[in-house]
Amino acid sequence: MAKTIIYGIHAVESALRNDPSNIGRLWIDKQGRKDRLRKLQSLIEDCRLKSLPTEAEQLTKHAGTPRHQGVVAEYSAAKTFVENDLYDLLDQLDNTGVPAFLLVLDGVTDPHNLGACLRSCEGAGVHAVIAPRDNSASLTPTARKVASGAAETTPFVTVTNLARTLDQLKERGIWITATSDKAEQTLFQAKLTGPMALVMGAEDKGIRRLTEERCDFLIAIPMAGQVSSLNVSVATGVCLFEAVRQRTAAP
Repeated sequence: MAKTIIYGIHAVESALRNDPSNIGRLWIDKQGRKDRLRKLQSLIEDCRLKSLPTEAEQLTKHAGTPRHQGVVAEYSAAKTFVENDLYDLLDQLDNTGVPAFLLVLDGVTDPHNLGACLRSCEGAGVHAVIAPRDNSASLTPTARKVASGAAETTPFVTVTNLARTLDQLKERGIWITATSDKAEQTLFQAKLTGPMALVMGAEDKGIRRLTEERCDFLIAIPMAGQVSSLNVSVATGVCLFEAVRQRTAAP
């Protein structure tokens, strides 16, 4: 298993609560007196792990950034999700009668945006996030930090061929809805219930042509001001929670 660095209170706390056996060395600010760090130290001890009291400057070296919030850890990700894992998950949902709720990120390369999208997905109850293996952001320490623990609980699936994956999702009865400036209906006019995958594209280019060709519906977020579009992570949150509203209200 490949080791990575995670940092920040939320990210480390989530790993401790969900996957403590894959945490290696753990460094904590020796001058840290914040209640949140003290609570985290108690959780570390509950997990029968040890932390290494460390100067803030050394924490910055371990994390690669000063935005570590006083805690850094080595983490061996328990599993990298691939296509077969996605289909196993969908089989489980089919067996329980739960309609699939997926997010597809087509060309999102900023790890901050990936982390923010994962955080929204965790809150909205999304079953998995799908992204191409190439030319996309991966679960870097920055993405994990921004995700505030969601990277440890929301499956992030990388696929070799996104267009083929969308075709296979459609074969399973999952409707594909994407945001696009070519849309003829707004987010609030669209039906976002039932098994569905929401596709979000890169901020500069939107979704790619091959991706768009496989979409059942194109939608747009209505904008009242002079700004023509939202940051992709903000737009993702808006769309996901409109879907949650509809799916909760649906009989």
